Amino acid sequence: MSNDSSKKKPGFQFNIIKDDPLTGHKGQNFGAISVENVAPVYIDIDTQETFIDVGGLHGRADVERRVKWVNDIEEPKGEGQREFWLIWVTVERTKDGPVYEGVTSCYEMINKTKKRGYKMMHEHVNQMDRSMKGHIIIDDMDQESRSSLKKFLMNHNPEMWDNSEKLKEVMKDD
Repeated sequence: MSNDSSKKKPGFQFNIIKDDPLTGHKGQNFGAISVENVAPVYIDIDTQETFIDVGGLHGRADVERRVKWVNDIEEPKGEGQREFWLIWVTVERTKDGPVYEGVTSCYEMINKTKKRGYKMMHEHVNQMDRSMKGHIIIDDMDQESRSSLKKFLMNHNPEMWDNSEKLKEVMKDD
């Protein structure tokens, strides 16, 4: 029997699990993270099409598949390039009902023809974390995309929108 542990990368690994990581485990899974209340919302910047693709939680959204991610924004530019906002939306339940608790945005460019995509992975991870902590950070988005996001969230769940005072304040002019 071979020892596969030598092939594993050293360092702390997060486990993504469905329920509360500490329920009934008294110390096991400490450091685990639950993403069941986070949704990746995509906005195509050119068409303003707005949609949820849960595959985005693991970098496997339909628009992100079959591309090699690069750090040079010039590589995916050209014929076939598409630009997206990935918005991390975190929902919570409060005494008043469900709310959009955290909303953060990240930019990405994808060119399926060139099989290249640009995104800053650390930014995507940090923005998801900020969303899960209840931050609303969408200042980098263009006005048209902010308006599309607002319409999408309002229509997706009107009750949740009505309960989301913090988000409504940030988006009042959109």
